[in-house]
Amino acid sequence: MNFRIEINIIPLNLTIRYADSLLFLGSCFADEVGSICKGLGFNALVNPFGVLYNPTSIAQSLKRLQDGNPFTHDEVIRVGEEFYCTFSHNTDFWKPSEQELLETVNLRLAEARMHFQAAKWIVISLGTSWVFREKTTGQVVSNCHKLPANRFERTRLTVAQSEKMLADMVQSVPDKQIIFTVSPLRHLKDGLHENQLSKASLLLAVDQICHDFSNAHYFPAYEILLDELRDYRYYKEDMVHPTEQAVNYIFEQFVQFAVNPSGQPAMTAAKELKQMLCHKPLFPESKAYKRFELLKEQKINEVHRLFPSINMNFLCAP
Repeated sequence: MNFRIEINIIPLNLTIRYADSLLFLGSCFADEVGSICKGLGFNALVNPFGVLYNPTSIAQSLKRLQDGNPFTHDEVIRVGEEFYCTFSHNTDFWKPSEQELLETVNLRLAEARMHFQAAKWIVISLGTSWVFREKTTGQVVSNCHKLPANRFERTRLTVAQSEKMLADMVQSVPDKQIIFTVSPLRHLKDGLHENQLSKASLLLAVDQICHDFSNAHYFPAYEILLDELRDYRYYKEDMVHPTEQAVNYIFEQFVQFAVNPSGQPAMTAAKELKQMLCHKPLFPESKAYKRFELLKEQKINEVHRLFPSINMNFLCAP
């Protein structure tokens, strides 16, 4: 007897290998999965502009990575009395001066552009069809930065509008494979019905794109959480964000869907080494810990020798 629906996921024909560079863009779901990949030593860059939610902001960010145009004074906005940012970034980029902001975002842009150019895979997590457009400029913003609500106009993208933007993105990178996913996180502030309409619009647009382009693929994270894991024990207390257990399960499904099976031994070795690297000793001066340190050094050398494609800098990061 079955007590739950299991999503039938057909693995990709062309799959991710450890030697491939990955770029994750989009909602906090991209943050979650991308961070796990990075923590396992994949050469992954995660949300260089911060978390993005709507197709327009993601498309604008991807175009910025392609063009490489630096951010300028004209794009800087003042947030409150003490901070500066841009409408292309989220609140993690707030800085106390315009100069510091521009130095930070342009350095990050230059690094991200190099990674983008080398990336073979782009994973895009779409969160919502709703966009906020600044009234004076008509620009769709990635984040409102807690500015007055009357400064923005809130509208929902149509299926056709989302489809057009996604199609332009895919066509602009014919040498890259793009995996789309629709974030299962519900935007309760929109209302449950409006949230469903928003997600449905994204699902319809992505479905058409994946039919039209051979380098576009869909991973059903939305369906896994809402249908296969349809129980509130898989949600945190806010009843919106998935628990660590749910995220890890979805990541396991992502691996089966998109990662080449030949990478499994490397992933296992990376997990084992990361556990050793994260170990905090109670008695760092003890003989037992010194033996552990020796074993850890041997493990690092072994992993580096057997799996040279693992990014040890990411793996060893705190």
